[in-house]
Amino acid sequence: MDIPIRKVAVLGAGVMGQGISAHLANAGVPSILFDVVPPGEGPRSRLAQEGIANARKLKPAAFYRESDAALIHPANYEDDAAALETCDLVIEVVVENLAIKRKVFGWIAQHRRPGSIVTSNTSGISLAAMSEAMPEEMRQHFLVTHFFNPVRYMRLLELVPGPTTLPKVVASVARFGEVVLGKGIIYGKDTPNFVANRIGVYGIASVFRHMERLGLTIEDVDTVFGRPMGRPGSAVFRTADLVGLDTLDHVFDNVHDGCPEDEERAAFVSPPWLKAMIAEGALGGKAGYGFYKKVPGDGQKSTILARDLKTGEYRPAGKPRFDCIGRARGTDDAASSIKIIVAGSDPGARLAWACTADTLIYTANRIPEIADDIVNIDRAMRWGFAWELGPFETWDAIGVAASVKRMEAEGRVVPAWVKDMLAKDRPTFYARDPSGTLTFWDPASGSARPVPSSPRWLFLKDLKATGKVVQSNASADLVDLGDGVLSLAFHAKMNAIDTEIITLYEKAIDLLDADQYTGLVVGNQGGTAFSAGANLFAVLMAASMKQWAMLEDMVRRLQEVCQRAKYSRRPVVTAPWGLTLGGGCEVAMQSSATQAAGELYMGQVEAGVGVVPAGGGCKELLARTLGDIPEGTEYDPNPFVQQAYRNIALAKVSMSAEEARAMGYLRPTDRLSLDPDALLHDARQVVLGLAQAGYKPPRKRRFKLPGRSGKAAIEMFLYSMHEGGYATDHDVVVGKKLAHVMTGGDIPTNGWVEEDTILELEREAFLSLCGEQKTLDRMQHMLQTGKPLRN
Repeated sequence: MDIPIRKVAVLGAGVMGQGISAHLANAGVPSILFDVVPPGEGPRSRLAQEGIANARKLKPAAFYRESDAALIHPANYEDDAAALETCDLVIEVVVENLAIKRKVFGWIAQHRRPGSIVTSNTSGISLAAMSEAMPEEMRQHFLVTHFFNPVRYMRLLELVPGPTTLPKVVASVARFGEVVLGKGIIYGKDTPNFVANRIGVYGIASVFRHMERLGLTIEDVDTVFGRPMGRPGSAVFRTADLVGLDTLDHVFDNVHDGCPEDEERAAFVSPPWLKAMIAEGALGGKAGYGFYKKVPGDGQKSTILARDLKTGEYRPAGKPRFDCIGRARGTDDAASSIKIIVAGSDPGARLAWACTADTLIYTANRIPEIADDIVNIDRAMRWGFAWELGPFETWDAIGVAASVKRMEAEGRVVPAWVKDMLAKDRPTFYARDPSGTLTFWDPASGSARPVPSSPRWLFLKDLKATGKVVQSNASADLVDLGDGVLSLAFHAKMNAIDTEIITLYEKAIDLLDADQYTGLVVGNQGGTAFSAGANLFAVLMAASMKQWAMLEDMVRRLQEVCQRAKYSRRPVVTAPWGLTLGGGCEVAMQSSATQAAGELYMGQVEAGVGVVPAGGGCKELLARTLGDIPEGTEYDPNPFVQQAYRNIALAKVSMSAEEARAMGYLRPTDRLSLDPDALLHDARQVVLGLAQAGYKPPRKRRFKLPGRSGKAAIEMFLYSMHEGGYATDHDVVVGKKLAHVMTGGDIPTNGWVEEDTILELEREAFLSLCGEQKTLDRMQHMLQTGKPLRN
């Protein structure tokens, strides 16, 4: 059985200690944050207290909600040692110095409870060196848990057990990391920099080498090795600035000093210009400048300068253009984009090919040195470095046989096991077998094996590959999730709500009404959005052509299908994640229950494009804000309505699922899945649980709303916003329409209004605003720039 982990000690209140304890709090796990007693006057646990205070201020936010910081208790090693025995897991996060770590482990050995688990968050110090002086029982309960920064957002957790670590200890930490913290677990070995940093830093070293050879600037490199190559927007040099140039140099040294047999050891030597920048103090973001430098410009705008690595001078950052990037721009996925770019002939393409070829060969040579299989390595790079495709997935994308031929023609030595795979008529590292099961090539056995998966992961692509699609159209699929549960999965661009999605949603509810399924999950996977809103282009076209009947029909159908979902006698569970905006927010809210991802950016943002929510969003937020107040209760609805109004009028968006709950977009009873790959599985389990408990839908309700007097109060707020320069003329027009909806229309003070009346008011306001030229201008601007227009 797993060892229960209910309380955690985090030793070290620096940046990583702050991030780990904050994410424990996100998961509802209490922790004790230890640090040394500082010299001088003041609280003896001041360093830990300051660490918690700093964690509250981190950007991007470390906490789902700031109040969760109360789950972290500040402590010091001298006064609070006895508290260590109350902790099930102890995570060491002190400075990367072996002598200091050994001292801390000695303290832990004195005060921990036997059977408790001890881990180190080291990014590269040898596990063997850290554990050699530990008591045997402590060594059996010791392993490396390498979190990536920022902890909340980076999914990777590398586990490195020692030769004497008990299997149940590894299993317990893996389960805690995955199920409780939502981390992606990969298993590494006790080698310098473990898995992700070993590969990622080699890739950076390759970039350094080839950019000099090709005479490219740092902006050239970041233009290529950003989104077009399936890498994060921070690319290479912005990422280095975030990490810190001194940290990068340290990681280089780790490999160079610790891997004397590495065939690319010479690559892990920092170039002279990097050493010079470190000596100068140009360490990146923490120093205010590094490869890039932000300086004040005219007015409120800042100017971004880029460093010339030859002269050491800063100049305005350029915006390079490469033909290969232009050709790849129209592709829909990273695999296609990468394939186009590396096949090009311009300098950007030559850089992309050279660095990719280097990295693929180097990575293939690291098996089994740093990990036992390609799956662990690919996941490490996706989860730890935010690559869209891991190295072997990238190799599949560009074509293994063709790229091997090109590599060998250039004099590169391709690992024998890769050529052995091709010789056995296996053209790719990943492939589905005849049953639809995804397999990977295992070099150790020279055969294909099923890709390992958590029992809590549920992937739509796997279900589709095994014939589980019930019905499909251009924007959505109905997929059988198993156990009698159906799924509605959007796959339009940004999963924007359109008539095709509405049609399939209607079909899904029809199937529930016909008792063909136990329940429905509304969820999807891939990209960045559950749904970024309604199909704005379709709305703009219909409004521009004055096709009011068609537009009203689309709005009415969305309202009706969402009402059918909410009041279905079969449970309908929505599973929002990522961007859940506008119409997507409305769909997510109107259900039997919601199983949400922890990372949820949810809000009704329609006011930004000059309209009001018209898919039931106003009605539903009123229901959430007013709560279940009995009809006979005397109360003033104004403060409740005004709060809901502000959320919509100011287009507020949550920065986490817990913020969405606080704003009313999630119910107090809705649950979270911190592991994104478990979201659909967990939503399916909610459907089954509701069905097994004899699910009964809620009854439609009436709202006590302030009417004309409440609308007048809101209009005073709009007037003050306009006079203060915070609202434009058209903002006021939109705000008044929204106020009319949210206060119940033309009714007396504190009148009672049916849901259907609110829905009718939504439609009327939406359609009338679509007839405003300034609204059409806002929609056009949003489609062209992705940004709201203040007109």
